Amino acid sequence: MEIIQVVGLGLVATILILVIKEQKPLFAFLIAASTGIYIFLFLIGKIGGIIEVLEDLAESSGVQMIYLKTILKIIGIAYIAEFGAQIVRDAGQESIASKIELAGKVMIMVLAIPIITIIIETVMKLLPA
Repeated sequence: MEIIQVVGLGLVATILILVIKEQKPLFAFLIAASTGIYIFLFLIGKIGGIIEVLEDLAESSGVQMIYLKTILKIIGIAYIAEFGAQIVRDAGQESIASKIELAGKVMIMVLAIPIITIIIETVMKLLPA
């Protein structure tokens, strides 16, 4: 039922933005940004629960926590970069939004290098010499 609250908030914010946008575009942007931030903060609690479940699964399966934490960081970077880019797009700054997305992709690649290295090393051990 929480999705109904999120969608309701989004619809109310959208109506307010449409009404205010022509008279006060700055306020319309602030409403959009505030609504997005509120929804994001609402979801942080849900994300915390998911992280706990994944940590429990990793421990029970014997996966090293460093890999799980790296993957969670990568997912976090992806979500935060996308969220930031969407807010900047709402303000009409497409070029800055693209740069935020690029920065997120580069940061993901930097974090993924150790995992990629381990995968390549494992494959190389499996191949006959």
